[in-house]
Amino acid sequence: MDLSQFMPKDLVYPKAAVSLTEEEKKDYADKIARVLKEQNAAVIAHYYCNDDVQALAESTGGFIGDSLEMAKWGKRSSYDKLIVCGVRFMGETAKILSPEKTILMSTLSAECSLDLGCPAKEFGEFCDQHPDRTVVVYANTSAAVKARADWVVTSSIAVELVEYLHSRGEKIIWAPDRHLGSYIERITGADMLRWQAHCIVHDEFKAQALEKLIRMYPDAAVLVHPESPASVVHMATVVGSTSQLLKAAGTLPHKQLIVATDSGIFYKLQQACPDKELIIAPTQGEGATCKSCAHCPWMAMNGLKEIYEALTDTANTAKHEVMVDEDIRVKALTSLNRLLEFSDKLNQKKQFQ
Repeated sequence: MDLSQFMPKDLVYPKAAVSLTEEEKKDYADKIARVLKEQNAAVIAHYYCNDDVQALAESTGGFIGDSLEMAKWGKRSSYDKLIVCGVRFMGETAKILSPEKTILMSTLSAECSLDLGCPAKEFGEFCDQHPDRTVVVYANTSAAVKARADWVVTSSIAVELVEYLHSRGEKIIWAPDRHLGSYIERITGADMLRWQAHCIVHDEFKAQALEKLIRMYPDAAVLVHPESPASVVHMATVVGSTSQLLKAAGTLPHKQLIVATDSGIFYKLQQACPDKELIIAPTQGEGATCKSCAHCPWMAMNGLKEIYEALTDTANTAKHEVMVDEDIRVKALTSLNRLLEFSDKLNQKKQFQ
């Protein structure tokens, strides 16, 4: 089976959220804050959302984090309603962990190229061809793909989880990100069959252009997300998930940081290290298409006007409410719970080291 065939060749990128004036932003933020209180609701935003959305989450008692942190926070919270600002699989993950809560999104059309590149039916057929392998999928997948998996992982613990499975002699099917899978395989030496999807943002970072930038800033640290091509990862000072990159930015002694991940992370990076110069890694160079320009077009669909409409447009709830088939939800919950239990044990182990 040619796994590359499932990556959409001509993706149609959506329009970004409605552009607002500063006065309009304040007006919508105030209105959203009032509605959130009335509905016992909270805004949960991904690090890659626009600054206005992340600021709204902070100012209204919500949360900013990566996809799994978002869902875990929502599950722990006492809110009846969560509005997830990110892409659709994030809303699904929140619903899987919190089925009793109402999960809304400003639009259910916010996709993810990794999710689109790993359709559930074809992935299931591929897994059926290799019944001897343990199925490990990245969090950036649909609920249906998670339901087919044995394990769900995040980029922050993917290496440790695969090392654990490899130590038990297990052979692995990995999906969907080809670059993250390749990175994990190189480090762990595990026997992995890798699905061949990619993130349209991280796939755009170019080694040739990054090399030139490093020569311009020879004292800078280079922070790279492992969804980037191997040639870019090889130049990194630190390779890690969004949360790990944020932590590294605050602890590294370097005064200049070159950052190869979605530019939405700069909102929290500036808070973590206000005294440092932040430089976005280039998506230009030989072979670049710059369709993403270091910012996910589907993340950019989340805006203040759209959030307000999701909370108040009761006549069109189907446009905003996340629903997951119960049979799929229960199966996906099994693989997610394995991740959560493994993560807890890993954190406990690190505390005693």
